[in-house]
Amino acid sequence: MPADVLLVAVGIGIGAILTVALERLRRGRTPQVERSTPSPRPYDNDRTQLVLAALPFAAFLVDEGGFVRFINAAAEQLFRIDARKSLGQGMIAVVPSVVLERQVLAAIAGEGSTRDVVIADRARELTLGVTACPYEGGAVVVAADRSDLVALEHVRREFVANVSHELRTPLSAMKLMMETVLLSDDDVEARTLFLPQIEHEVERMIRLVEDLLELARSESGNLPLRRERFDLTEVAAAVVNTFAGRSASLGVELELEAPEEVYVDADRHRLTQVALNLVDNALRHTPNGGTVAIEVGGDDQTAFLRVRDTGSGIPYGDLPHIFERFYVVDRSRSRGHGGTGLGLSIARHLVELHGGTISAESVYGQGATFTCALPASAAPAVAAPPVP
Repeated sequence: MPADVLLVAVGIGIGAILTVALERLRRGRTPQVERSTPSPRPYDNDRTQLVLAALPFAAFLVDEGGFVRFINAAAEQLFRIDARKSLGQGMIAVVPSVVLERQVLAAIAGEGSTRDVVIADRARELTLGVTACPYEGGAVVVAADRSDLVALEHVRREFVANVSHELRTPLSAMKLMMETVLLSDDDVEARTLFLPQIEHEVERMIRLVEDLLELARSESGNLPLRRERFDLTEVAAAVVNTFAGRSASLGVELELEAPEEVYVDADRHRLTQVALNLVDNALRHTPNGGTVAIEVGGDDQTAFLRVRDTGSGIPYGDLPHIFERFYVVDRSRSRGHGGTGLGLSIARHLVELHGGTISAESVYGQGATFTCALPASAAPAVAAPPVP
């Protein structure tokens, strides 16, 4: 079980554990002679504080009036508070959440509970698994940060929904076309019309599955890199040759700008795949009469491969998301352009596997520029000519 999942599982069940532990602490006290002074409160119990201080989760002790009497170090870090300034304040003043405040008051009244609480401010949003249980007139509150797990679950659900959509749509179309062909009783016109479309949809689904497998391998870190030292211009030139026919048929000028040799120590095949994805994306969004340029350059520290186009560009609000899986700026045009919505995501992961970065710049309606920055490598030493 992954460590983060284990921590959350412990956090969810922490209320029961704390209840048992604190009850044992209370029972283990030495009986005292009855006197007029009040009995010790939870915040006076050093052993209770030691237990809560050792927890890897945020923990609070709250008295019967709802005032915070103890805060552990994990709570200070999670909520970005100073325990010395927060002690003696109400729970809602320390952690501004009405939902959490009600949960704590219910625990003080004897009703323990475990639930998710969302706390948001201008800088961040936290999803917390909070357990509040009664303890000696007050309450013990423990909170585990579940934000990363909730985000991952959201990504998983979105990913499954996107894959289902991308597969269901062509499958439904293929089923309808095949039924038409089967019912047409050797109608040559129907076969001529529908069979090529069925073949096109099958090829698109094959590309989608291949891209999904490639993305899974790159994200898992299990994609081996066969590194070699080579001139990045060689990759750019090969990609230009690959797309020469397609760019000519689209009426788009494809240019190569590589004034000097730029060496990298990388996997030639994987970087070629990155360049192919970027140029393919540029061609799909550049109209007739436009230009797509591949530029190679760099210095002693960094090599870059840049793809510029004069196409439709990317809206400002979409720029932060274009490297996400299945993210499409104009979904109404994506199917006609033949993309799977995974090319840019694959490119990002492949570049990052090389220790590099990929970025995008665009002014909507004026084209886009994608830049891959990679660690540069020294040019190979030139062997001295043999002495005659």
